[in-house]
Amino acid sequence: MRPHLVVIHYTAMTSAKAALERLCDPAAEVSAHYLIAEDGRVFALVPEDMRAWHAGAGEWAGCTDVNSASIGIELANDGQQPFAHPQMRALEGLLPGIMARWSILPQGVIGHSDMAPDRKQDPGPRFDWARLARLGLALGPGGDGGGDMPFDDALGALGFPACSPHLRLAAFRLRFRPWAQGVQTSEDLALAKSLVGALRALSETA
Repeated sequence: MRPHLVVIHYTAMTSAKAALERLCDPAAEVSAHYLIAEDGRVFALVPEDMRAWHAGAGEWAGCTDVNSASIGIELANDGQQPFAHPQMRALEGLLPGIMARWSILPQGVIGHSDMAPDRKQDPGPRFDWARLARLGLALGPGGDGGGDMPFDDALGALGFPACSPHLRLAAFRLRFRPWAQGVQTSEDLALAKSLVGALRALSETA
């Protein structure tokens, strides 16, 4: 399957060295196309035209075989620390080439938690999605659309998989409003509609 997604992860390990050893261990049965160390070093582990086993069970925008449809990028981070500036700069340098080679649009750059909200949290609340969006490397708000679309329909239009309303809201917020808590609010709905509008605009210009 031709890749049309990029899935970003954190390694949840103590160091890039430990993550590299695991990703290169056949017994672990896990792999990724790229690993980016804290200091910005980029390790190319699996050719982009081959499947890597990084995503697992999940779904995005109706695609249920995400491993076959995506490029996986692991960021060396334990899930608790901020992502280092050299690491983010390296990611920003890596993504444009991948997206150009495979004609991947900004909305195709997602987090592991987006496609597997029932079991994954990475790249987590400390990952700066807005930074990528400002560079055109991920979807961000700014569109005028959605109309009277209910919140759940907006999340479906964005690509989030069908699951319980609680999990879907949590996944949406983890990606776009990690500071938010409690029940769904008008701010959640307004942001979801703005994202749908931005998605439509990107799709029309593709």
